[in-house]
Amino acid sequence: MDLSVVVPVYNEEESLPELAEWIIRVCRNAGFSFEIIFIDDGSCDSSWRVIRELCQVNSTIKAVSFRRNYGKAAALHTGFSFASGEVVITMDSDLQDNPDEIPELYRMVKEKGYDLVSGWKKKRYDPFIKRVTSRLYNFTARLWSGIKLHDFNCGLKAYRNEVVKGIEVYGEMHRYIPILAYEAGFKKIGEKVVKHQPRKYGSTKYGLDRFIKGYLDLLTIGFITKFGKSPMHLFGTLGTLMFVAGFAMAGYLGGRKLWYVSHNLRAPLVTESPWFYIALTVMVLGTLLFLTGFLGELINRNSPERNKYLLKDDINIEIHSTEGNSSIALK
Repeated sequence: MDLSVVVPVYNEEESLPELAEWIIRVCRNAGFSFEIIFIDDGSCDSSWRVIRELCQVNSTIKAVSFRRNYGKAAALHTGFSFASGEVVITMDSDLQDNPDEIPELYRMVKEKGYDLVSGWKKKRYDPFIKRVTSRLYNFTARLWSGIKLHDFNCGLKAYRNEVVKGIEVYGEMHRYIPILAYEAGFKKIGEKVVKHQPRKYGSTKYGLDRFIKGYLDLLTIGFITKFGKSPMHLFGTLGTLMFVAGFAMAGYLGGRKLWYVSHNLRAPLVTESPWFYIALTVMVLGTLLFLTGFLGELINRNSPERNKYLLKDDINIEIHSTEGNSSIALK
């Protein structure tokens, strides 16, 4: 199959028939063999009823429904697990993503060899506050990850199938799929300017809480990708540096005390100096950070995922042993 189109849905009953008809028309005109996978994320309206009716009319449409709202990341993860197309395209269900972009996104993955192509809504029809916070968020994500994308959170993206099968999207991590893919070894990430449509039905699901959660998730994914398999490298280093700094401050205070005593001078009490309490606090925090890294390593050691690595390719390997001598045969 050429193409899988994964569409998360949450309370978009009015837009679904038009969206499905539009995607089908574009894919058929382009000559694709394709499937559309709707993931109903616990909608409170009649979205699931509309999706079931669409499935009955067209066999290219598949659907999954959650019992409650789990979030866009969960919907995408489920859609990815069912996707069988060589190229997987994701788009939002509110008709603000333009299905006419599908053929070019497909071509960029298949012909230009991109692992992932992210849409860039250069001209947006969103509320002012959403546009401002989006620019700030994207600037921070570029700075943090080093990936030069203008719009990390654009719902319209295209992937090679190996990419969606090789990453795990959870929580609110759908905003950072390009970062997840890059850290998983899929380095060829591109961008395409896409047409953004004014909202035709319903209202936006965006709120200030999503902006705050986005930054917290950026910190989370930064830690997991860099130190997930070696937490001691972060916590142990910080803890050691803090302990040494605190010990140096305490040593200075102790040395000063001894200098006064050796010169028969009245020595001030060490506990009268605020630096004594700062040194003590820093040493305690350093110790706690070091122990945190140590516990993290113990947990990681017992994790079944500790030796899970993404393979670019595999070869069947047989090991033959004769009288202590080993040879390897590749199939």
